[in-house]
Amino acid sequence: MAEKNNSGSVQSAEHWVQNGDIRIYVWEKFTVSPKNKPVIVLAHGSATAGKESFDLRVPSKPDISLMDVLAKQGFDVFALDIRGFGRSTHPEQHFTTEDAASDLNATVDFVMKSRNIPKVGLLGWSYGTQYSGLFVMAHPEKVDRYVSYAQMGIDSIDIGKRRANLKTYQDKVYIQIPEAGWHGRFYSLTPKEDNFPEAVDAYAKSAAAIEVNTATSPQLDLVTKLPMLNPTQIIVPTMIIHGQYDDVADTKQLMPFFEQLPNANKRYVVVPNAGHMMMYQRGYSIFQQAVADYFKEQF
Repeated sequence: MAEKNNSGSVQSAEHWVQNGDIRIYVWEKFTVSPKNKPVIVLAHGSATAGKESFDLRVPSKPDISLMDVLAKQGFDVFALDIRGFGRSTHPEQHFTTEDAASDLNATVDFVMKSRNIPKVGLLGWSYGTQYSGLFVMAHPEKVDRYVSYAQMGIDSIDIGKRRANLKTYQDKVYIQIPEAGWHGRFYSLTPKEDNFPEAVDAYAKSAAAIEVNTATSPQLDLVTKLPMLNPTQIIVPTMIIHGQYDDVADTKQLMPFFEQLPNANKRYVVVPNAGHMMMYQRGYSIFQQAVADYFKEQF
């Protein structure tokens, strides 16, 4: 089922995908018609669902939505909520990164079938790079090219902080984060002047509204299972991208990973004036253009 809603030149649609007993919510953006357009699937991180991660509405920054920007550049764009997040099924027990990869696989299959296409473009953000990476390793035939945005480094500052909360992640399947608690990721290492207060507030409000119960399963895997990915098995064209001030991703940890990627059509991009929340920070337009250019490039 899809519900269409006009918003200027960009239209939206809602979909539901069944993966066993899990119901997955998928948000779509496109212009005019979704037919005969290249498709991009966006995979969110360990905090907020797809729509809130990639389609934030900020009145003073009408061009800040990655989904809108990609839709206006001719793509048909989908963002899923993996299990435990947003509008999708919230399991009563912990789930694994492999489960999240299964949700992504089911979503990609749905998109390929409904749009009659053999492959999709894929972008994973933060924890999304882990389940997206597992998916790409298992199903390279379904991916035209892959963007790994803010990929976790095992020795990163942020992962080190999360390790201190291991018992909480083990004991509680979900936690409650107040609206003010959603501000921190913007300011971890990123200077105040590289943030937009109105974007920080809009994100915090949208996150608190949809993530009433925040799943701890991603955190549990991140502090106990890293590294989860084998770069030699990610054989599709790949771009690694992160912000100058990202507290989970840096060149020291990710360049060795990048060097082992076997496909020669690869790219490494560092975006200035931005950190982990790059799509909503000062460097957002550079991030958007780098992503759009990579998905458009003719190999």
